[in-house]
Amino acid sequence: MRRCLLPALLLLTLPASAVLAQDQPPAPLRSAPVAQPILSTVPEARDIAWTSGALKLEVDATDTDRRILGIRQTIPMSTGGPLTLLFPEWLPGHHAPRGQIEKIAGLSFTTADGQPLRWRRDPLNVYAFHLSVPEGAGAVIASFQFLAPTAGNQGRIVMTDSLLNLQWNSVSLYPAGFYTRRIPIQASVTLPEGWTAATALNKEREGNTVRYEETDYETLVDSPIFAGLHAREVELAPDVRLSIFADTEEELKATEPQIELHRRMVDEAVALFGARHYDRYNFLLSISDKLGGIGLEHHRLSENGVPIGYFTQWERALGDRDLLAHEFVHSWNGKYRRPEMLWTPDFATPMQDDLLWVYEGQTQFWGYVLSARSGMLSKAETLDALAAIAARLDNTRGRTWRPLIDTTYDPIIAARRPKAWSSWQRSEDYYNEGLMIWLEVDAIIQRETDGARSIDDFAKAFFGMNDRDWGVLTYNRQDVIETLNGIVAYDWDALLRERLEQTNTEVTKAGFDLGGYKLIYGSVPNSTIRTGETVGKYVDQSFGTGLIVGEDGVVRTVVWDSPAFKAAMAVGDTITAVGDTEFSADAFRDGVRATAQQRPLTVTVRRDKRYRTITLDYSGGLRYPRLEKSQEGPTSLDRLLSARTGEAPVN
Repeated sequence: MRRCLLPALLLLTLPASAVLAQDQPPAPLRSAPVAQPILSTVPEARDIAWTSGALKLEVDATDTDRRILGIRQTIPMSTGGPLTLLFPEWLPGHHAPRGQIEKIAGLSFTTADGQPLRWRRDPLNVYAFHLSVPEGAGAVIASFQFLAPTAGNQGRIVMTDSLLNLQWNSVSLYPAGFYTRRIPIQASVTLPEGWTAATALNKEREGNTVRYEETDYETLVDSPIFAGLHAREVELAPDVRLSIFADTEEELKATEPQIELHRRMVDEAVALFGARHYDRYNFLLSISDKLGGIGLEHHRLSENGVPIGYFTQWERALGDRDLLAHEFVHSWNGKYRRPEMLWTPDFATPMQDDLLWVYEGQTQFWGYVLSARSGMLSKAETLDALAAIAARLDNTRGRTWRPLIDTTYDPIIAARRPKAWSSWQRSEDYYNEGLMIWLEVDAIIQRETDGARSIDDFAKAFFGMNDRDWGVLTYNRQDVIETLNGIVAYDWDALLRERLEQTNTEVTKAGFDLGGYKLIYGSVPNSTIRTGETVGKYVDQSFGTGLIVGEDGVVRTVVWDSPAFKAAMAVGDTITAVGDTEFSADAFRDGVRATAQQRPLTVTVRRDKRYRTITLDYSGGLRYPRLEKSQEGPTSLDRLLSARTGEAPVN
């Protein structure tokens, strides 16, 4: 009993403050680290030459079964010491850090006589590898693999049983500390039996190995390869070739009228710009449902990947027929004339994208214009495409909070990852909204000069100098404004500030209004939307209900603040019924059509395991955009789309 009472008796003898102190928890500890200095150990690029000799790159592309590219790269070393090798990170044309370093595996380094070298990845720049090279090593031999995607969820498919899209930036390293244009390199690729390859570089072939001329690393990366079992090459001009690769021989069968349209497109582009910024040019074109699609510009070639049917189902290929024109224009706009902060001395320096409304926006503009002038698209098809573009931009509710200029950073921010609410988040709108701005610019030039001048004059002044120069001539925003003022005096700075930097509720349609057309809506889809629905297997009612729905009932798009949005529908929902009828594309269209007669549109929606019946607050019927002529006679938009090298054929 004494043992039990003793603590209590002791407490009675302590002062009150001591008792309170014992009741309180101890003061918490908060360790407070101090930031350590972050020091980059990767040498910055300098405009000096790599003088130890040309790098040698050997790629084995024969393992098509497992989609593995084997790489052996030799880096000559005149002296020993520290060496930092970089894998390309910031890629031209992507406008973002898109180097696929995660697909590099099996990396090892040795000296010329086979002694292994230890390597260490840089903790701040994971694209950099540090080595210590002993004196007398002679060279560093790098061996590794590029593990090309075997399924679409791993990335774009670049290798199939019969096709290859080899991008040198994915299979090579380069020494840090040098402008890439100052690093000499000689590359080769070994192909499967019976394959042919095309690129812009001169080559010689021995068996299945193709060796390319020595060039600089910048030019090599700018000269990717298409290769395959089924191939055909067509001359479009004395210095321009179309190199076609396909899943089957059947897909290579272009008609002569189709080839002639491509020739006219080349002629129209050269007539427009007045100078050529290539010594020769190759359109690399893959027609495949297996190889991933692509549209990527280079100085003397372009990578173009479309689904099967480009030639054999010409009408269905409507949405792809402006692709080659777009990429060709980039030889002038983007490759030769390049925003000064988008040009970088190597592939480690970050890019600044704020002039993409010129680089991509005006290229998008010229892609459609040249397609119309050449007949790749008819005038009616071009007007339909412009109507669809404007209507979709009006559906982009995010313009009320995010100005167009901010979307130029989307390649870095989003990297084209899927978005739940793209109409609110916005994406790479500088393409199509840039097009609409340049359409307005042309209409203003024609109005201010009574039709004596047009945006063609800007194109010649801005892009048409120094024929056959395929270097890079940079520009800034003020250069654009000064060139425009050289065509016609106008407050271009104020116009561009308003269009680029201010938020708004709808896209500018001054190019339509001044050009003698107006955007209207009707119940019949235009050619762009109709073809998109057919090829994409969906129903597009985004301009009314706010929905794009797949033929399987899965919701692909919900426009922000639309009737579907207000009914709490979302991407990924599945419509299982329209009224009391099982869902089908026709049933959905019929249901939407009936709303024009004041009939309710009721749909059953499944999300996960939950079903809901929803009545959309909508009464507009089927709703599709189109352009309607608002002025008599030839207008500025008519003149813009007219051929410059003779009457465009009817395709």
